[in-house]
Amino acid sequence: MLGKFSVLAVLFLALGGALSGCGYHPATSASHLPQTVHTLAIPVFKNTTQSYHVEIAFTQAVVKEFSSRSSYRIVPDRDADADATLEGTVTGYQVTPLTYNSQTGQSSSFLITINASVLLKDRNGKILYKNSSYLFRQQYETTQDLASFIQEDPSAITRLSHDFARAVVSDILESF
Repeated sequence: MLGKFSVLAVLFLALGGALSGCGYHPATSASHLPQTVHTLAIPVFKNTTQSYHVEIAFTQAVVKEFSSRSSYRIVPDRDADADATLEGTVTGYQVTPLTYNSQTGQSSSFLITINASVLLKDRNGKILYKNSSYLFRQQYETTQDLASFIQEDPSAITRLSHDFARAVVSDILESF
């Protein structure tokens, strides 16, 4: 009986050691954000591309994602009283035709690619998190009938902004 107990104890200790070495942590802990962070400033992202207002969609999605997944108080602008500031930049925007209509020769589907970077700093300027290589793609189709034409790239940008926000917030909160 003692042999079974000692084997179970060794297995339990080994499992505990393995989990502590793989980065496991409770869902409520945030390893990139110190315990002193309670207020997070998220100013409107910068946009270094020619795409109109893509930075607004990305900023709004990140604010919404942080609000829904954390207890941090989010402020929309740079705030000297904020414990940390998340700055973002949309660094690339490209729309590429994927398929063509053989009868009209016009593009019938496109691939939109957006690159972005984020930088999270505490109030003293110490970098808490940085990633300058976010890359997201979304395919969308266009209609050839001008009477029922719906511009699809804003919808694709909205979908991409949600994917981006989930990735950024997960990276910061979960550190995987």
